Amino acid sequence: MRRATEAHPSKSGPFAWLALCVLAGPAQVLAQTSAEPATCTRPVYLTFDTGHMGTAPLIAQVLQRHNVPVTFFAAHEKTQQGDGSLGDHWADWWRARGAEGHAFASHTWDHAYWRADLDGPGDVRFRIRPSAGQHTGQNLLWSAPQYCDNLHLAASRLQALTGQTPLPLFRAPGGKTSSRLLQAARQCGFAHVGWADAGFLGDELPSERYSNAYLLQKALKNIRPGDILMAHLGIWSRQDPWAPSVLEPLIVGLKARGLCFATLREHPQYRDWVRQQPLQLTQPKPPTVTQPALRP
Repeated sequence: MRRATEAHPSKSGPFAWLALCVLAGPAQVLAQTSAEPATCTRPVYLTFDTGHMGTAPLIAQVLQRHNVPVTFFAAHEKTQQGDGSLGDHWADWWRARGAEGHAFASHTWDHAYWRADLDGPGDVRFRIRPSAGQHTGQNLLWSAPQYCDNLHLAASRLQALTGQTPLPLFRAPGGKTSSRLLQAARQCGFAHVGWADAGFLGDELPSERYSNAYLLQKALKNIRPGDILMAHLGIWSRQDPWAPSVLEPLIVGLKARGLCFATLREHPQYRDWVRQQPLQLTQPKPPTVTQPALRP
């Protein structure tokens, strides 16, 4: 993901703040952080993809405490509690985030991974493997309209839950796309959003190899103004959850470097598209029947 702007941290840098956060705890350094500036001139764009939702309540508390706006990319994924990340169990949580002014966008309804384009004559089709829903783990063939329906289904459900119109943006699971997929998505109203290299916060990496302290230090050292940051509302595979240890000191440390937070509504690469291409959503409809792939 190309950075919108470029800047460098001061020599005092992230490490002094990292040490303070680790030794004193984030609560003790809040009084030493400056208030959020009235105008955000050195923004980073924190985004969260759905997951098992186990850390979603804590994440919401931290964001509210620090007045940090974010963009949520949502799919209807399996959760530790309730009927899926966009299910009724989590309706109050999503409604509260909408009232707080966060932004929302589609992550496909079935958390559907693009695998390949299908070559050959005829309409554009894609090899897809959902990791949620009734076709979890299956290799499927989807047409461009089927992929668009899956994008719209997640966006429509987000609108119903949050009371806010989602952004005309999406994030493909795993960031896996092709030029054909991106073109098909744009034709039905969705521009794709990835993340900066430094903005990969590492919450899906194995904790036995990538400790939370390491991930925090790396993020505070490398994140620059304009970067899009990406984490999740819970990762099944990580044994030591990222958010309880990293999110608050990360926010505190980035603010101490003079950075601020904004949603993707304000991102220079997307703000004109967001303004000019508002989503036109109807009532959610069930996913269309998908065709199994001929080979894996």
